[in-house]
Amino acid sequence: MPPPTLSPSSCPTCPHYSYTLAPSTAKAKSVALHLARTLLWLCMAGPEAYMAKQPSLRGFLRDPNACEGLKGLSEEQVRICQRQAEAMDSVKRGAEMAIEECQHQFHNRRWNCSILQGFGKAVLQGTRESAFVHAISSAGIAFAVTRACSRGELEKCGCDRKIRGVSPEGFQWSGCSDNLSYGIAFSQAFVDNSERSRGVSSSRALMNLHNNEAGRKAILSHMKVECKCHGMSGSCEVRTCWKVMPPFRKVGNVLKEKFEGATEVQPKRVGSRKLLVPKSSRFKPYTTHDLIYLVPSPDYCDQDPHRGVFGTSGRQCNRTSPAMDGCQLLCCGRGFRTAQAEVVERCSCKFRWCCSVKCKQCRHLVEVHSCR
Repeated sequence: MPPPTLSPSSCPTCPHYSYTLAPSTAKAKSVALHLARTLLWLCMAGPEAYMAKQPSLRGFLRDPNACEGLKGLSEEQVRICQRQAEAMDSVKRGAEMAIEECQHQFHNRRWNCSILQGFGKAVLQGTRESAFVHAISSAGIAFAVTRACSRGELEKCGCDRKIRGVSPEGFQWSGCSDNLSYGIAFSQAFVDNSERSRGVSSSRALMNLHNNEAGRKAILSHMKVECKCHGMSGSCEVRTCWKVMPPFRKVGNVLKEKFEGATEVQPKRVGSRKLLVPKSSRFKPYTTHDLIYLVPSPDYCDQDPHRGVFGTSGRQCNRTSPAMDGCQLLCCGRGFRTAQAEVVERCSCKFRWCCSVKCKQCRHLVEVHSCR
C-alpha cells in the first residue's frame, strides 16, 4: 500500500504544507499523519476535532527517521523535531488545547471554530478568525511545552530556576516556577518558522507572526504568583512563592477579547521594510498584545463547501436571546424551526449511608429551536 498523501489542495495558500509521508513503520506513518494534521491546523486548514482522541506520539518518536518522514516540515522544523523529539507530544497536546478552546469561545457564534472536514479549503485566511486561530495555537504549544517542563517530562528543560532570592515584598522565591521562557522560545522556533519560510515580504506572514506573538504574550502578561506559608501552627513566618501560568481558559478569554477589538491593517512600505499599519486613520495604533487582520470576514450565514463555510442552517439557537446566539442573529434572518425533545435528568436524589447518592431519572419535554 502506498504511503498516505495530502495533496497541495489541502492548503492552497500554504504550498510548503504538501505532505507525502515516507514509508516507515505503520505506527510511525499513522502518528506522522496526526502531526501533519496538527500543522495543517496551524495553517488554517486544520484537523478534525477527533485529534483529541488520538494516541500519544511517544512510540512514534523512537523512529529516528520519523521527523524526516514529514515532508511538509521546513528544514529547520525537521531539525527541531530531531533535536527535541520528546517535545512533539507537547506540540500535539498544544494543538488539541487550542482547538478545544477555540470551539468553546465560539460555540455561540456563526463561525463556531468548525474544523474543516477532509482538509477542505479554508475561507479564513487573513481574517480576524485566522488571527484568533494563530494566536490560540501558538499559545497552546507554548503552554503545553511549558507544562511538560514543569512536570519533568522533557529532558532539556525543567522548572525556571532563575527566579531566586527574596522578593521586594519580602517572600522567598522557591518551588517550581513555570519555565515559560522555554515554552515561548520553542513556540517561536517551531511555529513561527513556517511563516518565516515564506519571507517577511508576505503581508499574511507578517500578520500571522504578529498574532502568534500576541498569543504567547497573553500567557506571559497573566502569569501569577502562588505561595505557601511555613511556620508553627500554620503561621506564615516564612512564605515561599513561585510563578505559574494562568489557566488556559483565561488565555482563551483574553484572546477572545482581543478578537472582538482586532484591528484591520494594510501593508505599507517604509524604506526597505514592509509594515502593517491600521487601514483607517480612525483606528488607534495596535500593540504587540493586540490581534490584527487583513481582510474582512464573510458573514458565515450560507453554506459554501467550495470555500469551506458550513453556514448556520440546522444550528440550535436561543429564541429569547438578543445576542449572537439568538435565533434572529444566528439564523441570519432566515427564521427557525421549533421541535420538542425529551430530556432525561437526575432528580429526587437521596443520600444513603454510607456512602452513596441514589437518584431517579426524570423525563420532560423541552422546546428546541434550530435555524432554517
